[in-house]
Parts: sequence; structure tokens; C-alpha cells
Amino acid sequence: MSRADGLAVGVVGATGMVGRELLALLERRRFPVRALRPFSSGRAPAAVRFRGRALAAPGVSLRALASCDVVFLVSSEEAALALGPRLAALGVWTIDDSAAFRSDKNTPLIIPEVNAAALRADRRLIAGPNCTLTGLAVAGARLHRLVGVREVRLASYQSVSGAGRAALGELFSQHAALSGFGRGGGGRAPMLGAGVSSILPRAIAYNAIPQVGRFGADGYSSEETKVAAELRRIWSAPGLKVSATAVRVPTIRGHALAAWLTMNRPLSPARARALLSKTPGLVLSRDGDYPTPRSAGGKDPVHAGRLRQGATAKELALWIVSDNLLKGAALNSVQVAEELRRRGWLKPRHFL
Repeated sequence: MSRADGLAVGVVGATGMVGRELLALLERRRFPVRALRPFSSGRAPAAVRFRGRALAAPGVSLRALASCDVVFLVSSEEAALALGPRLAALGVWTIDDSAAFRSDKNTPLIIPEVNAAALRADRRLIAGPNCTLTGLAVAGARLHRLVGVREVRLASYQSVSGAGRAALGELFSQHAALSGFGRGGGGRAPMLGAGVSSILPRAIAYNAIPQVGRFGADGYSSEETKVAAELRRIWSAPGLKVSATAVRVPTIRGHALAAWLTMNRPLSPARARALLSKTPGLVLSRDGDYPTPRSAGGKDPVHAGRLRQGATAKELALWIVSDNLLKGAALNSVQVAEELRRRGWLKPRHFL
């Protein structure tokens, strides 16, 4: 890479979990970074490592970001709302991982393997999808395109890292408080309802919480509502029926989904397997095998298994796992930037 070909890259939220994954991906995938400008997720001074060097990650500077060719927003919705439209108006390609613009019809909501065609040269603000929805959107995309999916029912089993570093801290501290049972505890059963929880709605250690986000008047959580709305957008299927139950479980990383897809016409598991095996971004387990959050965590593709017939000839059941910090967040953002480069849209604007 010549210096003239390299890009000035800004990362807002570089010190967070997704931000650190994004920096590692830029390095591993040899993204042409000429100058990296990382900014902290918080207010305290911080630093990150990139290409073997420690770089300061100060508070956000709009002036510094405006001199970038591409900016990755992997921070809060508030930061995205404050920065995204302003940077895009200045001509900076801005890829946002928050929920701030996912429902905005003027902002492309992109998973490159699924709907890269929705990218536009004149829309420089791009939204990435909800990390829960991503695995299903990738896994079912080819089935929907070739056969047509008219209804989806799903239950998610979402890792604690999806709620942030503080939620992981709660998981670990609650686990530590309960792990003394059987080690000199006199045989008394632990109080499983015990444990301080300020981030998640209930204690998460050795538990499952059927609430991700706040409940609406219809009884659905905000996560369940987002999954339905975003799947319709990404598949360009406004009439798609979606029923979802989102559950937080005490895994560290990797979101799992149990999904039932009803097609427009009968589809055998054998034919579905043939289609899924050629789906971009998807690794399908052999019959009798399946992925788990531990086996799929830390890996780029979406993984699926347990493909079988549903209750009718038009229904298929599928188990899906994807890393929420990678394909559900950082990797998807980097892939969007790579697609922009392939099209010749993302190129150096400055030579500093």
C-alpha cells in the first residue's frame, strides 16, 4: 500500500469491546489505514494498540474526525446522533453500529452479504444491524431470495457481552458469589435469587432473562421489535410476519437463535441444505452436528445447524449462532467499508 492509497480512519468508541475488536480486524484484514485516529468510549484518558504501537484515545474531536476518509461509530446512540449526520454532510463515509439510524428510511441498513445493493454513493451515513438479527438475516437470505420466506418465529439466546462490559462484570461477580457452594459451604444450597444487578433486569448467573430492552405496550421488548423491523428492511420484505422472544443467557459472547421459517412453497431439508451450503457468510454444520456460542465465538462467519422439517412441509427449523462482537458488530462495519472500497467510492480525500 502506498501512502497515497491509504485512508485516514477514525474510530469513535475505540476503547470499548466492539472498538477493540474493530481495530484488530482492521489490522488482521489489512485494511489500508494510513492514519488511525481512535477516540475513547468514555471521558477518562485511554489508549489502544494498533500495529504494535500504543495510540492515545482522547475524547471525541469533530475537527479531527472531519479530516478522516471513513469513520466507524462504535459508541452510543447519543454519539451517533451528534456525529453521524454532521460527518456525512462533510463528505466523510460514516458507518454506525448503534441503533440510532436503523429505522431511518434515508439511511441504508446494510449487511454486505445480504443487501449490499442498497448502498448508494450519495448516502454517506450507513447503519449496521442489530447483532441478534444478523445471524438470521445472513442464514435465511438465500432461502428468502430463491423460495420466499413469509413468516419467521424465533427465540434468541443472547450473550452477556451484548449488554456491555459492565454487564459482563455483573455475570462474573454473581458467579463468584455463587461458586462457593459445595466447597465448604456445609451443604446448604446457594441463594440463586441473590446477586446485585444494576445493568440487567435480573441476576444473570445461572439464569435466563426473557427481557432484552424495555417492554412496549404490546408486551414485546424493544429488542424483539427491532429484530422484526430490521429483518423486514434488510430482506426488503415489508409484509414478512415475525414473532420473536429475546432471552439473555449467561454466555460470554456469541448470540444463538432457534428459528422456524415458513416458506411460500414446500421445501425439503435436503434442498434447503443445498441452498444454505452456498449462502455467503454462512457455515452449515453436517447432519447431526451443530454450533454453540463457544465453538462459534471469535469466528467471522455465521454458523448454523440442526436443519430439519418443521410442523408443515413449508416450514424449516434451524439453529443459528454468530459472534455478536464480530459479525454482529465490528466485522460487519469493516465489511461495509471494504465494499465501499471495491466500488471505488471510499478513497483518500486528504493527504496529510
